[in-house]
Amino acid sequence: MTSHGLTLDQLQVFVAVAEEGSFSATARRLNRAQSAVTYAVQKMEDQLGTMLFDRSGYRPVLTEAGAALLIRAARIVREVDALWDQARGITQGLEPELSMVIDAMFPMPRIVDALRVFGERYPTVPTRIYVASMGATVNLVVDGTCTIGVSLTFATQDATLSTHPIQTVGMVAVAAPCHPLSAFTGLIPTEDLQHHVQLVLTDHSGRTGNRDNGVLSNRNWRLGDLGAKHAMLLGGLGWGGMPLHMVEADLAARRLCQIRPEEWGNAYGPIELQISLIHRADRVLGPAARWLSEWLMAGSRAPALHRAAQAAE
Repeated sequence: MTSHGLTLDQLQVFVAVAEEGSFSATARRLNRAQSAVTYAVQKMEDQLGTMLFDRSGYRPVLTEAGAALLIRAARIVREVDALWDQARGITQGLEPELSMVIDAMFPMPRIVDALRVFGERYPTVPTRIYVASMGATVNLVVDGTCTIGVSLTFATQDATLSTHPIQTVGMVAVAAPCHPLSAFTGLIPTEDLQHHVQLVLTDHSGRTGNRDNGVLSNRNWRLGDLGAKHAMLLGGLGWGGMPLHMVEADLAARRLCQIRPEEWGNAYGPIELQISLIHRADRVLGPAARWLSEWLMAGSRAPALHRAAQAAE
């Protein structure tokens, strides 16, 4: 294998000249002699076998070849800079990567807000995000695939986990306007619900398989995906419970109607499900995972914490 002899320094000088528009300005920026800048570009042109700049005018202008090669050269320079930044972070104790799993019932805008600030604070820590349901969320933390998780609390009964409640999610029973149950205006007795298919989110992990929370009908369809359940509810294939934040727009637009199962024990308001942040109790969280965990546990105080962190930096 033959080495082409290009150096990172040559690429950096090439990119700098293109950005500054002159050899003299580049020399000042890089704190070196102008002759050294000129030599680096000439050497690179010799090695590539093409001119990068047209020097016939007052200022050097990228040739067609130079403009094409600049895109790749700039990308290489950025990647090397990112490599050094990430390496420095790792030597200072930052995780090389942060993996996280989120239960599908959790409000995604909350995660988006957290990750936006996280990306600003820890730009060198790549993030891997999983979305799962119930026990599958817990399994990804227990087996070490994910460092932290956001899970329904009733699915987190595992001695290996450290569990921290962060918020509740309201659940409502809904059906499409065309569904017979939508005609009920008050509490619906269980005997009436049992005549209709209930769409139920199932847990393939087995962790909560024996706990049918809120299942009232013997006629039920088991689904492993919350999005599929939502689509089937909209299609009038059955009735079922959904997180309020996921169906608020549907309720407002009358694409879905809220129904009130008598046995749910809450005549008008949603049923509250506790959500917890989880991680392995036997593993110490790194700085990035700890910061993200604290942000999520802070709830409504998170923006204030962000401002305080910025002020302290």
